[in-house]
Amino acid sequence: MSARVMESADVDDRAELGDGTSVWHLAQVRENATIGTNCVIGRGAYVGPGVSLGDGCKIQNYALVYEPAVLETGVFIGPAAVLTNDTYPRAVNPDLSPKSATDWEPVGVTLREGASVGARAVCIAPVTIGRWATVAAGAVVTTDVPDFALVAGVPARRIRWVGRAGVPLEDQGDGSWRCPQTDTTYTEHHGVLTEDN
Repeated sequence: MSARVMESADVDDRAELGDGTSVWHLAQVRENATIGTNCVIGRGAYVGPGVSLGDGCKIQNYALVYEPAVLETGVFIGPAAVLTNDTYPRAVNPDLSPKSATDWEPVGVTLREGASVGARAVCIAPVTIGRWATVAAGAVVTTDVPDFALVAGVPARRIRWVGRAGVPLEDQGDGSWRCPQTDTTYTEHHGVLTEDN
């Protein structure tokens, strides 16, 4: 099995695409990007140079994933979401000369296993989105997001805990939480949620 690339997509010859990956119409995958197996790059999406995607990731239509972002296995990026890469963005230097690639150092967003970013959300680099965390649609993430957290708002703040299924967890009392979909239990201790074995 090989990757499927639509004719209107722009995939650089130096990019690596895993088996079963699909790159849809008008998407752009830049040089040295590494895309795992069974990924989906939606219509009009952008994947910057050297970006790394693990297996099973989905980048939805018109999402922008700027280098040097790292997406681990099973990450979801919603439609028109943006992962930034410039801490202090400017088009020009203080003397009004145009900025070049050597005038700034790109910083990336990291998304851990199973994390999801909703439609039109913005993750401001450098932040890390924890394992199985969810960023609500339209949120602006300016600080790291813990594992299993659901964050929303501008700036984004944790409003719930979610499990691997993405469903909000039910409070069982005494720091115990349960997923109503999978019955998996979790324990909260000092603002950190861990999955019970």
